Amino acid sequence: KQWYQRRVAITAGEVSEIQKEMAWYSLHVAAAAACRGSTATGGSGPHGNMVFAKENTESCATQCAKTIYSICDADVSIQGTVGKATSYTDQVGMFYNYGCATAGNTNVKFDEVKADDSAILEGLGIGFYRFCCCRYP
Repeated sequence: KQWYQRRVAITAGEVSEIQKEMAWYSLHVAAAAACRGSTATGGSGPHGNMVFAKENTESCATQCAKTIYSICDADVSIQGTVGKATSYTDQVGMFYNYGCATAGNTNVKFDEVKADDSAILEGLGIGFYRFCCCRYP
């Protein structure tokens, strides 16, 4: 049998863990895309640019400065909807760019690090998460 024809027995708990991991992964990929689209140059320089989960009480300028990717390009907040779009006018997500200089909206529910592991699947709170778009100098 080919790899895609094999069936693997997994428990319900393992399915839940896989769902959480894939949901966080999808959010992180969306955050990278949001950062790419939020920068004037689309991200520049000889290094890959980085996305970091944003602390709700700190500016992205400060947060980026704590890493080797010390230049802040954007502070993005993103939220997506569940399910496949069925029309070209279906709203499938929302975003904000708060800029780098301030903490912006300090609602703790926007802070991924402070969220429970399963918060992404539970749909509790606001549903937005914030990210810092940082670049190597």
